[in-house]
Amino acid sequence: MEQKKNELKIELTPEVADGHYSNLALISHSANEVYIDFIAVAPNGPQARVQTRVIMTPENAKNLLFALSDNIKNYENTFGVIERKMPIKPVGGNNQGGNSGDIPNPFIVGGKA
Repeated sequence: MEQKKNELKIELTPEVADGHYSNLALISHSANEVYIDFIAVAPNGPQARVQTRVIMTPENAKNLLFALSDNIKNYENTFGVIERKMPIKPVGGNNQGGNSGDIPNPFIVGGKA
């Protein structure tokens, strides 16, 4: 007898399909969850609002890490290497160079954006 594969039907409503633009993500965690806040920062804006917060288990966050890595590799194989841009400076920050005004990069432990 043939076993049926587990199928998951995913519904995407029109409101969710529109999505939210994000050019900054801040990541934090507790012992049981990983929080990812997606933010849209306007140039020279005095503040920015979180557009979406995603809360995941650490295991699912690690699966997301590997899925993103695989997708970026596939993207770069198709379209070319994504060049890293200059560090983001906070409003009113030190624009003279150096790292004193850099925003911490939430994707690299101890890194800068």
